[in-house]
Amino acid sequence: MSGVSASKRILKTSVAAAAAGAVLFAPLAPLAQTVAVPLDPVAIRIGSNTEYTRIEFAGAIGARAQVRRDGRDVIVRIGSTAAPDVSRLKVNPPRGVDKVETRAVRGATELVLTLAEGADARTGSADGAIWLNLYATPPVAGPVETPAAPAQTVPVTAVATPAKIRLSFAWSTPVGAAVFRRGEAVWVVFDTTARLDMPGAGQLGPVSDARWTAGPDHVAVRIAAPEGLAVSAAAQGSTWTVTIGGQPVAVQGVAIDRQDDGKPVLVARMAGATRAVWLTDPLAGDRFAAVTALAPGKGFADRRRTVDLALLPTAHGLAVETLASDLAIQAEGDLVTLSRPGGLILSPPSAALDAASAEDGAPRRAKYPALILTEWAEAGHDGFSARYRQLQDGAARESMAAGDDPRAPAEARFALARFLVGSGLGYEAVGVLNSIVVQAPNMAGEPELRGLRGAARASIGRMEEAQGDFASAAVASDPASAVWRGYIASTQGDWASARQAFAAGASAVDEFPAHWRARFGAAHALAALETGDLDAARALLAYSFSQNAPAADQLTARLVQAKLFELDGQSDRALAVYTAIGRAPLDAVSVPAKLGVVRLSLAKGTMKADAAAKDLEGLRWRWRGDATELAVIRQLGQLYLSQGLYREALTALKGAGPNLNRLEGAADIQADLGAAFRMLFLEGGADGLQPVQALGLFYDFRELTPIGADGDEMVRRLSRRLVDVDLLDQAAELLKYQVENRLEGVAKAQVATDLAAIYLMDRQPEPALQAIWSSRTTILPSALNIERRALEGRALMDLGRFDHALEVLGTDTSPEAREVRAEVFWKQRNWALAAPLYEALLGERFRNPAALTVSEEARLIRAGVGYSLGTDNAALTRLSRNYRPFVAGARAKSALSIALDDGVGGGASPGDFAGLAASADTFAGWVAAMKAELRTKTGGNRPAAPARPA
Repeated sequence: MSGVSASKRILKTSVAAAAAGAVLFAPLAPLAQTVAVPLDPVAIRIGSNTEYTRIEFAGAIGARAQVRRDGRDVIVRIGSTAAPDVSRLKVNPPRGVDKVETRAVRGATELVLTLAEGADARTGSADGAIWLNLYATPPVAGPVETPAAPAQTVPVTAVATPAKIRLSFAWSTPVGAAVFRRGEAVWVVFDTTARLDMPGAGQLGPVSDARWTAGPDHVAVRIAAPEGLAVSAAAQGSTWTVTIGGQPVAVQGVAIDRQDDGKPVLVARMAGATRAVWLTDPLAGDRFAAVTALAPGKGFADRRRTVDLALLPTAHGLAVETLASDLAIQAEGDLVTLSRPGGLILSPPSAALDAASAEDGAPRRAKYPALILTEWAEAGHDGFSARYRQLQDGAARESMAAGDDPRAPAEARFALARFLVGSGLGYEAVGVLNSIVVQAPNMAGEPELRGLRGAARASIGRMEEAQGDFASAAVASDPASAVWRGYIASTQGDWASARQAFAAGASAVDEFPAHWRARFGAAHALAALETGDLDAARALLAYSFSQNAPAADQLTARLVQAKLFELDGQSDRALAVYTAIGRAPLDAVSVPAKLGVVRLSLAKGTMKADAAAKDLEGLRWRWRGDATELAVIRQLGQLYLSQGLYREALTALKGAGPNLNRLEGAADIQADLGAAFRMLFLEGGADGLQPVQALGLFYDFRELTPIGADGDEMVRRLSRRLVDVDLLDQAAELLKYQVENRLEGVAKAQVATDLAAIYLMDRQPEPALQAIWSSRTTILPSALNIERRALEGRALMDLGRFDHALEVLGTDTSPEAREVRAEVFWKQRNWALAAPLYEALLGERFRNPAALTVSEEARLIRAGVGYSLGTDNAALTRLSRNYRPFVAGARAKSALSIALDDGVGGGASPGDFAGLAASADTFAGWVAAMKAELRTKTGGNRPAAPARPA
């Protein structure tokens, strides 16, 4: 699409997708020649320069052709009964040849070229082909030189921005040019041979590739460029400048009509036409023609198609597509003639006049394709119904007469469509215009059909469908279509595009009926207001009010005026206007007016938040589908957030469903949703909710979780809250979703490590192992590797795989690994190895008189019991001497006293130690430590890592 908000987004993706592309100016295989496939039995290649025309016969059979001279006839005998394609030679004989014909002889075909008086021919063989050089005048004695490379070198400079590129071709003398778009390529053709010089390649905006070719009488450039980019051309002196991208530029100056004598020939009136250049598209492989012309710029803004040919829209010159091999194009002075030997297939010259006069006084065609004329709605003396029936009957007769003929006239049906559009019957007009396209698909490219249908669709609110019509190349340069594009962009909240389009259509606005002038003026004023140009808004409102439009249109302008008062700081005046408009029975103006009342009343403190929310909920369902609904939803969401009603706020903001995503303001709604979700789960807004409530809110709106480190941090924060209240299953489910669906690389390994720890806290060693193993990756931080190794060892230990656990821990001497290793030895009843490790984990804790923690007490008990059961009395004595003072303040006094009994008092029996060995458990202390560690991690200390889309 082009224009309005949709064109602004295509241009940005195209540019983003192609911005990294480089433009390469390099020679391209000659486009002007017919290139033969090597396996073809007969291939005829034709080239020419200023001295002679060269014809080559190649291929398995063509290379064995025989050439002889019979007077003025040059006869080429080809050993095949299938006549070769010589249509180009017949339609446009080489210089010095009067006529070309073929004749069948026994077992072969002869090509006879009859030379003109004074002409000459020479023949020979080279490079696997038989060649024939034809001279209009006798050649000078001596060997024939091959054509020299173009003598002139033309420097090419490029200036690019992300949205457009401007190429300047600095010729030494004025030359003719043709500039046009063909599919996803822009062609620039000059009527003089040369060599283009653009050193290097660079980042050149939306253009991804450009290649040039030089023929004996031309040079052509093919530039790969997305279809949504406009093309314009201008000349200053002998320098031609071609711009791709930016705003469309209106072109005119080329008119095409039937030849005056009524013959089936088309004549284009193009001042300064110089040459028709035939080219072959290197990608599509088809043949087309470019007709060059001298400056100033002149182009063909329409798109015409007949059975024989198609005329493309151009920025300068003419471009002709054809499947006919015998189409002749002659450029002479200011006229370009298109013909075929048997005549073009055209409709009868009187058909259009007959159709136009079939109904006396039928609505006449407007000056511009998308313009609506006031006179179209005139019903005459007999009234609307009679006028409607008259035009409808004429359209029906014309449709029946047309049958399946796509070239039949459609003037009566267009007259009916004009009457319907002018009378405000948009639905009926769209039906009539669609029926024309169904009956004659080639009419889809007619500028008036696109313009009328776009106007009808826009008038009934079908803005997206209207955009499709106004995006057509057929109306790209139509100022009336630009006005409609501005109007549509304004209704969709794309203010910058609206102002640009209204400016492009300024010359056509005053020719619309008064009520449309008023609507356009109000829409333009709103766009000016939203872009900060208040002076322009005031002037445009004055223009709108001056049209004496119907009351509904005046209310629309008054609504814009109230917004202007609000921005001017005249809140009381704005509130009074909003209140008055809000009483109107038209929801299109009353809903945005009531929204203004709520907004200003809240700001003044004259309306309570709950009452405002109730009013906004009502407005939300009264008017749907445009920027007004978005504004109501956004105001309601912000109001709920200010009241701490988080679920209601997110629900309201999420109510702007996918049907509104096409509107410009939809991005603001999504930004509000993201900001609200971030505030709740990243900045602590949901900390005041119960963990289960916070979890429910998160699950209901989980799709709002941002990609990357912030989303990872949100989930970790919420999972930490769940772990704190022992909702381990829910916490694990949160992290599992992150690991399996959102994260990659280091980030995945980090969150999987937390997930494994939670599984182990919940005594689920197998899922813990799966979490570790499924997130293995290379080049992890050392601290993370240590943590993962310890968790893997602990999970294997819990499964009873003690030797495997010790193998995983290896030679790791970190505190985490030593703790797991001690646990393994303890479970293996290897007291001699377990007890020293537990004592080592305590370090010199005995020097700190503070009471022991739960985990420290458990380690101390296990160390003492281990030394006792391992009969290491010296170690037990040392341990007892260091830690005996802590018994009085311990949580488990008796257990600690028994564990530290060195036998001096004789109070502990072997049965006591056996009971302690079975009951002493460090698991609770490890869980408490892991919870504390998770709290530290959710503080954002981990490095960010990339994440993949959900």
